[in-house]
Amino acid sequence: MPQDRESGAAAVKYGLETARQIAKALGAKKIGNLRSNEYDLEGKKIVIKCARATTKSVGVPYHMLKRLDAVIGSFETEAGSYDLYEMTPETYVRNMKPTCSKGTSSGRVGVVPKSTFIKRCNLIKTVRL
Repeated sequence: MPQDRESGAAAVKYGLETARQIAKALGAKKIGNLRSNEYDLEGKKIVIKCARATTKSVGVPYHMLKRLDAVIGSFETEAGSYDLYEMTPETYVRNMKPTCSKGTSSGRVGVVPKSTFIKRCNLIKTVRL
């Protein structure tokens, strides 16, 4: 189902709040502005992208990929915990698809499916929030 303004705002809020909790569980420190999920994890610049159990992909803005050391895909499980996978920006770029041509993020965000994180990355941790 496509997002509208209200559902998009709810998704952004969920992503920011969930990423903050996951960062705390990992011991990562916030960098960047308040509306960003960028963190420092043991000297590595990461972004934490969160997806609910029914969400099939995560998206990262193209401009952000240039300054990252890793993308952490955080995927909610049916049990309510989160499986965390680490992907290099290079692997992300090789596997991403552009967002659809409609909407505010079109042309600025690359999306990678959850299945690609599972196939191409190691599970680094499972956390319960």
